[in-house]
Amino acid sequence: MPHTVDRQMVRSWTEELEALGTRLSPRFARSEVRERARDYLRGLLSTAERKNSWRLAEVAGNATPYGLQHLLGRANWDADLVRDDLRGYVTEHLGGEEDAVLVVDETGFLKKGNKSVGVKRQYTGTAGKTENCQVGVFLAYASRRGQAFIDRELYLPEEWAQDQHRRERAGVPERVRMRTKPLLAREMLGRALDGGVRAAWVVADSVYGDTRRLGMFLEEREQPYVLGVSGKAYAWAGFRQHRVGTVLQSLRQGELPSEERAEESWSRLSAGDGSKGPRLYDWLRLPLNPPLQEGFERWLMVRRSIENPEDLSAYTVFSPEGTPLEKLAKVAGSRWRVEIGFEEAKGEVGLAHYEVRSWHGWYRHVTLSLFGHAFLAAMRAFGQDIEASPSQKGAPKPDGGEDSLLAFKRKRGLSWR
Repeated sequence: MPHTVDRQMVRSWTEELEALGTRLSPRFARSEVRERARDYLRGLLSTAERKNSWRLAEVAGNATPYGLQHLLGRANWDADLVRDDLRGYVTEHLGGEEDAVLVVDETGFLKKGNKSVGVKRQYTGTAGKTENCQVGVFLAYASRRGQAFIDRELYLPEEWAQDQHRRERAGVPERVRMRTKPLLAREMLGRALDGGVRAAWVVADSVYGDTRRLGMFLEEREQPYVLGVSGKAYAWAGFRQHRVGTVLQSLRQGELPSEERAEESWSRLSAGDGSKGPRLYDWLRLPLNPPLQEGFERWLMVRRSIENPEDLSAYTVFSPEGTPLEKLAKVAGSRWRVEIGFEEAKGEVGLAHYEVRSWHGWYRHVTLSLFGHAFLAAMRAFGQDIEASPSQKGAPKPDGGEDSLLAFKRKRGLSWR
């Protein structure tokens, strides 16, 4: 059954998009660049199947894509300042919840050739295998009102960082050196916390949790976290380190490390609601050495599959004293929110549809795309239902004279009255 949208709702969409354009105007000193940025955002919100410069130029009614290509290339504006505006926009529209989380994760952008900045054969969860791709590390903000991204960094492999010719050809700034993914995560989290973002928890998988420095950084800020760790990681309990993989093997055998006692037995708890109801697992936590920060405690938390008891996942936890296991299980399960965000951003606003090869081009497209996604998240938070469908066959195609935002809503099966 199609959704019904009244005239007031349509006005709220167009007014909010105009307000967003006004908000970003100071970042674009020249009027023509300012208009191209608005055209680019509207194009990202259009029904164009591929959000490349040619299709976005069609949506804007331009005969060629050169103006939009100039926006991503040589135009004078700072994508990092727009990123700061993005962070404020997201927290303004989605913030205010006590259970908000910051989620760090990465995604791959499959590419051909070797000229796109940062491209190489590397593993990406996007394909589930090693592919020729770029990898971006992202920071998402999620609350009960929705999820959206507030920061992004392109991972620059060491061979790129050391190759001066490739750096110059792709426009990599001289100040940029090879930074690991956990270091990129720490930089983004530092910007968010310094920028006034308040979240109850930080969540990430073992790519980031295996690096103890990230946990130490968050503990210094008294920022609670639930970070996944692999079996290769170590955790301090008593007077020695315990290899996480060894602890998990003991649990598979129905034992606990000899020096430790479980705070409680396995508990069947929900990690949050999924498409088929509560996502139930068995959970257990073991105490780790207490942190220096008063009022906090550390845990090694383990999740066990109900269907396959051999399937165990581990997390290190820094939490306020007295936080129940049930709460920690839900926090760990909240990491899936970033996967929803990637699906929405890639399917709805062309996050992966760019054709730029340069450093600045990547950051400019990705930042504007994330702003388009944040706009949709804000509309959902206002109670306007938008289905997250990457594509719909048979949907009306935009033309240069049609309002791309209205076409976007029509694509999603909304009726008008």
